[in-house]
Amino acid sequence: MTPAAAKRSAGLLLFRRTEHGTEVLLGHMGGPFFARRDAGAWSVPKGEYEPGEPAWDAARREFQEELGLPPPDGEPVPLGEVTQTNGKIVTAWAVEADLDPAAVVPGTFSMEWPRGSGHVQEFPELDRVEWLDLTRARAVLIKAQTEFLDRLEAHTR
Repeated sequence: MTPAAAKRSAGLLLFRRTEHGTEVLLGHMGGPFFARRDAGAWSVPKGEYEPGEPAWDAARREFQEELGLPPPDGEPVPLGEVTQTNGKIVTAWAVEADLDPAAVVPGTFSMEWPRGSGHVQEFPELDRVEWLDLTRARAVLIKAQTEFLDRLEAHTR
């Protein structure tokens, strides 16, 4: 896939400073493929967008769609882009804010499950949302997205 044809996603990485250090808000991907996985099954709340839509607008829209809550106000910290192993290019911003994960009402998606059954089921986009310290976040985040944590950590020093 050429970069011009690559799918693009944009997202917001919320962070907060605690007495134990920086924490980030991540979501565990919903659906049957990730149900029993931890490492590599967590992501920055994000979603795809079409050419012509500003990435920042998409990041805010996708935050709302994935978490069911308005994106928080705050000064956005550009974290740049990473390319995931599937070729998707992800652009992210960090915003310092606090949010209660219990308030999240995740968006849903539908897919045939089990495959080939003809039965369509609905699953949450994110089945858990948690604040994680940077060490734990690095252990469970999609590998390419760990670069966002490095960039955030450089910003918060």
